[in-house]
Amino acid sequence: MNAVTPALREVDPPTARDWLEKGEAVLLDIREPDEYAREHIPGARLTPLSTFDAADFSRDRHRRAVFHCSSGARTCQAASRLLGTGFDEVFYLHDGLEGWKKSGFATRVNRDAPISIMRQVQLIVGTMVLLGVLLGVTVSPWFLLIPGFMGGGLLFAGASGTCAMATLLGKLPYNRRTVGG
Repeated sequence: MNAVTPALREVDPPTARDWLEKGEAVLLDIREPDEYAREHIPGARLTPLSTFDAADFSRDRHRRAVFHCSSGARTCQAASRLLGTGFDEVFYLHDGLEGWKKSGFATRVNRDAPISIMRQVQLIVGTMVLLGVLLGVTVSPWFLLIPGFMGGGLLFAGASGTCAMATLLGKLPYNRRTVGG
């Protein structure tokens, strides 16, 4: 007996919305809680990739699974994990949340929620690199240690999969507050 392995297939936002309205699919947002709190598709269930567990989906396996992230890239990269959820039909939303919005469909936006932790990291690192280079050129070459340190931190984060700055930012009060969705 041959087991058929499902494939991760693309679905366009209008088709996904039609399936959702008919109750034929479940929409699963694999982004992180801070991203979801800022903006999400109404009715999407938050299932962050960082805490992903195939057992979380047992009650929905009879429906189509439509996974999405912000642009679709993270979802495609996680295909093997998504296919291991036990759904017979597994889809990813074309262009993710951005594709949903391009199709003219509503999202729930909470402007009071802080921007995502990774965007905060990018803003801080970018500022520190720019400032270090400017000060290194105009004041003292010793300031070039700042962009060197930031680059080393990014290299470590990429190699280890952990970001000390993101961890620290996550502990700040404005990032810890619970934001309803």
